[in-house]
Amino acid sequence: MESLDEIRQKKLRELQESQVAEQEEDQSEERAFVLRQIMTPEAKERLGRLKIARPDFATELENQLIMLVQTGRVQERIDDEMLKMLLAKLQPQKREISIKRR
Repeated sequence: MESLDEIRQKKLRELQESQVAEQEEDQSEERAFVLRQIMTPEAKERLGRLKIARPDFATELENQLIMLVQTGRVQERIDDEMLKMLLAKLQPQKREISIKRR
């Protein structure tokens, strides 16, 4: 049988976990709201497709977009063409691999 202290510790952990989950949900909702405000529907759709293919890269791109807006470096809404340019800058350059047979 659990002691009273063990029960209290368990309840405290559950409460802390639920608070952390709630904070993460609030942050993701806030990020989504900001992105909806600064992006055109076409750009948002492209970002959605990118999230499916490469979620880590999409998150990095979202962070960059939010930072650009917060610092005032982007004044107008981000359209699909601007998003393509940002993607090209963020993607590492692919190296040419050639195999030489002897």
